[in-house]
Amino acid sequence: MTTSVAARRWLGPDGLLNTRYHKTALMIYAVIVLAHWAEHVAQAIQVYVLHWPRPAAGGLLGLAYPVLVKSEWLHYGYAITMMIAFIVLRHGFTGSARTWWNTAMWIQIWHHFEHLLLLVQAMTGAYLLGAAVPTSIAQLVFPRIELHLFYNTIVFIPMVVAIVKHLRPTPADQALMKCTCATFAPATAGAAATS
Repeated sequence: MTTSVAARRWLGPDGLLNTRYHKTALMIYAVIVLAHWAEHVAQAIQVYVLHWPRPAAGGLLGLAYPVLVKSEWLHYGYAITMMIAFIVLRHGFTGSARTWWNTAMWIQIWHHFEHLLLLVQAMTGAYLLGAAVPTSIAQLVFPRIELHLFYNTIVFIPMVVAIVKHLRPTPADQALMKCTCATFAPATAGAAATS
């Protein structure tokens, strides 16, 4: 029972992560997402600019810890962390910002499924359609590096739009907000009439 009380205190529409600490949680989340982007951009530079062979292009983290980056657990851990954050933090969004956030969340849910499929294959050794390595559904058509850049882009764009709209809400959306993320106060009717 204590766990459910603590969970209610932090999660849900009235939880601390969607009210008092929503902006802080979003900023921490943004730093994690940007660090992940940096890894994929570094990997793309290694392949397309430096012309490294694909197996050697592991991003920045892969240079220091190649075994870790080749582990499906790392990729799955990031995918599920992203998905959980989308679900947990969505209650703080209102109006069109919530629509954009939900769009990014549903794309990330699919992306998570793809990583779960890769993880299961890595753990069992049974690869999709007889492939030589763990392979996602979309990877049957697109190479893995390009596919990750694509997935990260189609999740990132609606997520950024959602955050910008959330930080700069319309007065109607701000009136529904329970957090303090808005970077400006809505104009009051009296102030609007005197200007």
